[in-house]
Amino acid sequence: MKVVIVGGVAGGATAAARIRRLDEQAEIVVFERSGYVSYANCGLPYYIGGVIEDPEELTLQTPESFFSRFRVDMRVHHEVMAIHPERKCVSVRNLESGEEFEECYDKLLLSPGARPAQPKLPGAGMEKIFTLRTVEDTFRIKNYIQNAHPKSAVLAGGGFIGLELAENLRKLGMEVTIVQRPKQLMNPFDPDMAALLHNEARRHGVKLALGHLVEGFEEKNGGVDVLLADAAPLHADMVVLAIGVTPDSHLAKEAGLKLGVKGSILVNDRMETSVPDIYAVGDAVQVKHFVTGEDTLIALAGPANKQGRIAADNICGGDSRYAGSQGSSVIQVFDLTAAVTGINETTAQRLGIQADTVVLSPMSHAGYYPGGKLMTMKVVFEKGSGRLLGAQIVGYDGVDKRIDVLATAIRAGLNGVQLKELDLAYAPPYSSAKDPVNMAGFMIENIVNGLVKQFHMEDLERLPRDGSVTLLDARTREEFAQGSVDGFVNIPVDELRERLGEIAPGKPVYVMCQSGLRSYVACRILAGNGFDCWNFSGGFRFYDAVTQDRCLIEQAYACGMDRS
Repeated sequence: MKVVIVGGVAGGATAAARIRRLDEQAEIVVFERSGYVSYANCGLPYYIGGVIEDPEELTLQTPESFFSRFRVDMRVHHEVMAIHPERKCVSVRNLESGEEFEECYDKLLLSPGARPAQPKLPGAGMEKIFTLRTVEDTFRIKNYIQNAHPKSAVLAGGGFIGLELAENLRKLGMEVTIVQRPKQLMNPFDPDMAALLHNEARRHGVKLALGHLVEGFEEKNGGVDVLLADAAPLHADMVVLAIGVTPDSHLAKEAGLKLGVKGSILVNDRMETSVPDIYAVGDAVQVKHFVTGEDTLIALAGPANKQGRIAADNICGGDSRYAGSQGSSVIQVFDLTAAVTGINETTAQRLGIQADTVVLSPMSHAGYYPGGKLMTMKVVFEKGSGRLLGAQIVGYDGVDKRIDVLATAIRAGLNGVQLKELDLAYAPPYSSAKDPVNMAGFMIENIVNGLVKQFHMEDLERLPRDGSVTLLDARTREEFAQGSVDGFVNIPVDELRERLGEIAPGKPVYVMCQSGLRSYVACRILAGNGFDCWNFSGGFRFYDAVTQDRCLIEQAYACGMDRS
């Protein structure tokens, strides 16, 4: 059996190695148009920033090492120009010599990945405008910084690459501005959780120009003017386009393979395309979202690796299936760690799913053990059933651990209430006896069983201030004096039983505190004394962070720049 693989990196290289482990006699040829067959794509921004010093650390395998261990014919700087399914051959060009030839196959695996989205804007091709996707892109940016010593950069796009690059350029001492049309960074997060990332970026000197449409670029004063549709241009010494990626599916399209969402390659759960003996994996293929079942694109290394293994199994006569992607991911944002899995509340609303959320701010480990730090967790679940839909966490320590537990729970089909039953490892330096994931389960159980009713940030402005309801802040006097929400009166939770007479009977009571815990206790006291009460999700600390961010964004949008 002869297998030809188009593209290396995550999916293609994984598949090649797996095929060899399953079939010692198979002939395996990989064509990779870049000079690198397997590299740490996610590490590229950190090489630019100097965190990774040796460029060889980015290369996971070389053609020589791959051949030595797996006897796979890895041909770099070879680009597949066309697929001929009727003859089971591909046309290939050697990019170094210009030679063109055909290579025939018994099985073909497409792992072309995705290309950086490059809108056709005036000036987009000038030399001081870069994209970051390959090792070669990384070297171009690194060499430009070393030779030209730019002092400022504009990053168009606030996703994973944009944020990671912003951090690394700031570490080099550059002024950095992120500009993009959406009014938030990191779309996998809800706007309220993204606010925590905005605050951290601003704290480290990154300027945010959110809600602005880039219209083009002009060379000016030795640098680049980024032209905006509704504001003054942003000037910088260099620009990096990080506005997302598009499936590199032109070969598949020209060969008559069926396409899916946004021009991606259509595959089934065996990673088979619409043409017999042709498989496809990675960022170029359409997948099912594990939580929603909808067709989608999820360009992440983890799914690509798994798909490569599954395709290899099936090429070798097995029957492996891909159950779908749920978008589990994690990112470092300066001192913070932010992680997500499943869908967010915004997506649930778009899809018409009746969702609710719990927001909590637990410590990373036992409070009495030194060094514990707060994290903010938002867990999304389906109303009524409690089915887990997704989670977002932003914090300093222990974020990756908790998101992985929640991702596993979603994959295992647990509902939110069952989180309370998870038997998780505990020692004071690492966790609490009631782990934050368990705490989320307790909170969801209280809501599903009707023990607690919640109100959310979007409900605050709609609450009447005419005396028809009671607005109660259960924090200490000192906390209340440092800032409060208009219309709320302060009765500390520890004084509440003695001061129940100050609360008008027969009126609903809406209660908040710093994090949502003391207000929950206050609600139980009030409910036990005949009051109808509602607990504020997330607490004042969360409200304050989100509100400040929204004000900054709106001010910046009105002024055409971010003055933070």
